[in-house]
Amino acid sequence: MHCGHSRFVWNLAVEQHSHWRPGRSSAPGYLEQCRQLTVARAENPWLAAGSQTVQQQALRDFAQAMAAFFDPKNPAGRPLWRKAGRDEGFRITGRGSQWDVRRVSRHVGQVWVPKAGWVRFRWSRAVPPGVKSYRVTLDCAGRWHVAFVAIPKPVPAPGNGGVIGIDRGVAVSAALSTGEMLHAVGLSARERKRMRRLERKLADAKRGSNRRGRAKLAIARLRAREPDRCKDWVEKVSTDIARRFDVIRVEDLQIGNMTRSAKGTAGEPGRNVRAKAGLNREILRSGWGLLVRRLEEKAPGRVEKIKPAFTSQRCSACGQVDGKSRKSQACFVCTACGFACNADVNAARNIAAGHAVTARGGLRDAGPVNREPQLLAS
Repeated sequence: MHCGHSRFVWNLAVEQHSHWRPGRSSAPGYLEQCRQLTVARAENPWLAAGSQTVQQQALRDFAQAMAAFFDPKNPAGRPLWRKAGRDEGFRITGRGSQWDVRRVSRHVGQVWVPKAGWVRFRWSRAVPPGVKSYRVTLDCAGRWHVAFVAIPKPVPAPGNGGVIGIDRGVAVSAALSTGEMLHAVGLSARERKRMRRLERKLADAKRGSNRRGRAKLAIARLRAREPDRCKDWVEKVSTDIARRFDVIRVEDLQIGNMTRSAKGTAGEPGRNVRAKAGLNREILRSGWGLLVRRLEEKAPGRVEKIKPAFTSQRCSACGQVDGKSRKSQACFVCTACGFACNADVNAARNIAAGHAVTARGGLRDAGPVNREPQLLAS
């Protein structure tokens, strides 16, 4: 009920702002919408049966989303309509006796939800003191989650002057300049085989049948394991890197452009569409953007972005730039000095040194590391 009321109020706010255009009368703000909500609750008993706190927080979330949309420094898009069964959830705020959380046993806790009472949840981690709000969500796999709002402190720098370069790829999710090869955790071969079997079962099921519903839920639960494992991997890797190094350098990749569809149009259809779609899935599955975002949040001011041009073709030992040095996806052998190394590790070392090779063959340094003279190809 709370999810339905929150979605209904959000969609009403979206509808109000969808008719607003610059130069016309201003759209109602949060306070005016709260007054309108009071009138709507008086006229509609089904809406009054819900929690006013939940409905007002939906309006506050919408106001924050609109402020982020108009902020030139924030790339957030315009708030869109919410659909039933997708991104369901609501937020509760309050102080004192309005809501509370308590621990029942080692692995079980309880949280107070208005109109529902005490709700049990799995106590996966300690609730930080001073928390005044929480959000309850329902994912596509039918799992309920409760998240308490608390901004953690940044990871302190070790102070050892260490610099690390990270090269992101598909075969190797993250290659470090230290030689470490990190792979994002996904579904196992056995789970992928079960996924294909469930997809065939879903295709054979009749639309609207209970058998089709059970198959869809089983597929959703199996698919949810992959992003869960990827997020867990990113959290552990980002925390470990932030604790070990003072400066973290990554490629400045435009992931949105890299994963754009190659389907084209009816007049100009694309080529190798299926291969490009498979590459896009692997890029998104590797968690490239999430890794950098979490590094920037855990190590603010210590993450530097380097232009990725020719970092995989430059020799980290002598500075020679030659595309023929990249023998294969994993093998790099310099045509000038004969230096051999893993191709991803070689690129990570170039990123750590802050070298960005321009299209004309010039060299630009992004930091004080490795500023000795370098040999460049003519």
